[in-house]
Amino acid sequence: MASRRLGLIEVISGGILWGASGTVAQAVFSRYQVPTLWLTGVRLSLAGLLLLGWFALSQGRAVWAIWRRPKMIGQLLLFSLLGMVPSQLTYFLAIAYGNAPTATVLQFLGPLFIIIYLAVTRRQWPRRIDVISIVVALFGTFLLVTNGHFTQLALAPLALFWGLLAGVSSATYTLLPRPLLATYDARLVVGWAMLLGSLPFGGVLVTTRLPQLNVTVVGGIAFIVIGGTMLAYLLYLKSLASLAPSTTGMLSAFEPLTATVLAVGVLGTPLTGAELFGGACIVATTLLQALPQKQSRPK
Repeated sequence: MASRRLGLIEVISGGILWGASGTVAQAVFSRYQVPTLWLTGVRLSLAGLLLLGWFALSQGRAVWAIWRRPKMIGQLLLFSLLGMVPSQLTYFLAIAYGNAPTATVLQFLGPLFIIIYLAVTRRQWPRRIDVISIVVALFGTFLLVTNGHFTQLALAPLALFWGLLAGVSSATYTLLPRPLLATYDARLVVGWAMLLGSLPFGGVLVTTRLPQLNVTVVGGIAFIVIGGTMLAYLLYLKSLASLAPSTTGMLSAFEPLTATVLAVGVLGTPLTGAELFGGACIVATTLLQALPQKQSRPK
């Protein structure tokens, strides 16, 4: 139970940081015209280096441990290219073509893909609590970004496209690193995955012409890299050690709640009663997942 509580705290904290970084990214894209691909590459490279440096300070040469096992190298490459890079890039593109709250709604389809995948691979129906939690969380998330008018969710085609891909990549990001996390420290896994994932953006980082950067923009980028990337991903992946993938995915609903609340305070978006009720639904998801599950008696 103590391990489960810690996992709940970790995934909720990661969701809050990730949601905040989405709102900051929206401001950076829309108000200061920072290129999306450039920011994605910067986010991956700097956060990866910070995590690996942090790990190396305490563990020394163990930072290279993952490269001594060919099987784990393959797992790392899969996680980096099919989990880490897509989750970063598609989310940022969905924000750039839409906005942070809308992007989180589509990204939050990830738990649905996870539950379906686990149900198929394990050949069993999802638990009742999983089904109830995902329905409540999705309902609350939609209320947050639509104000209760489900037929009026107006999305640009590219925002819809990248948002749906963000949902798929959210599922792969949750499922792919589990074998790695069972063997290695989360800092090592996430750090190398980010650093490897930044390599395809090398040309963009070198050739992109940037607008004039002021203190506000640099501070926003620093928060995205440190708080919204390094710490958020680390907390999220560490929670996988004590929580099921479907549970972890569902509790990341705190991300859209945070993004919406900050959009009100920072970007001036009004918050209505429907949006407040949506936030309450997301909190209710946490309570549902925290309830002790009945153990089945042996027959």
